Amino acid sequence: MTHEPDPYTVPQGIPAVDAAATKPAAQFSEVLIVTGMSGAGRSKAAEVLEDLDWYVVDNLPPNMLMPLVGMMTRAGSSIDRLAAVVDVRGREFFNDLYDVLQHFETHNVAYRILFLDASDEVLVRRFEQVRRPHPLQGEGRILDGIAIERSLLKGLRARADLVIDTSERNVHDLARSVRSAILGEHQDQLRINVMSFGFKYGIPLDADHVADMRFLANPFWIDELRHLTGRDAPVSEYVLSLPGAVEFIEHYVEALQPVFAGYMNEEKRYATVAIGCTGGKHRSVAVSEEIGRRLRALGYNVTVTARDLGKE
Repeated sequence: MTHEPDPYTVPQGIPAVDAAATKPAAQFSEVLIVTGMSGAGRSKAAEVLEDLDWYVVDNLPPNMLMPLVGMMTRAGSSIDRLAAVVDVRGREFFNDLYDVLQHFETHNVAYRILFLDASDEVLVRRFEQVRRPHPLQGEGRILDGIAIERSLLKGLRARADLVIDTSERNVHDLARSVRSAILGEHQDQLRINVMSFGFKYGIPLDADHVADMRFLANPFWIDELRHLTGRDAPVSEYVLSLPGAVEFIEHYVEALQPVFAGYMNEEKRYATVAIGCTGGKHRSVAVSEEIGRRLRALGYNVTVTARDLGKE
């Protein structure tokens, strides 16, 4: 008995989806197909997904998605979520997408389709602003290319799980919309790094905020504390008991909260708060640990690092 060849057989050495080699169903990876009109914001959506720790591939021929899914579902793979930007740039390969989606369903691959759209008027304006032709306009006008693309994508838009119209959205609005659509109620948080440092080694170049702890008495001049650091209880207790220490921390944490809210609103997802003293060993370390503790208590995602701890 003969069998017709599988149309998704891949080159030797590249794994296809194999039920015996995939992760358990409860841990099966998710695939997001990002598509839509040219000029509607696919590139920005891809950037947002990368920030959300998705593995993003752009302009991949659809029939190559099966080998990718095969690799990400094999035991030991660290890729849990794949986002594939698929659009008319793939030319004749784009038509294969419908067959690939059917193949996903046959193999129980969880997938969603995110479709980005915009009005013809807005798309024309965007193409004119960047002075680039529409990929399908040929010798015609931009509007001709848009009309052809809408016809090609009509069926895909109809079966999309998520449709975002970007006509009235700027890049920040689009980013928020993508995050909201993908994460739902589980919105990601601002990632905050509270970093202690020594001024004598230079201010951190990536600091968004810098605070100077040299207004506090230096434990370095106390013999029993000199060899310790701000992570040790005797130094921490000493620094936090100094006049103005706790008052500064309370007011500083309070002042940072509207700043962090503004960062989230402006799609900034990482912030570094640098706390300095002379050598980065005692005061800045103790204060940064306390600031980190208070921010965590408020629900922030915080890491505390000591850049210059251990330096002479």
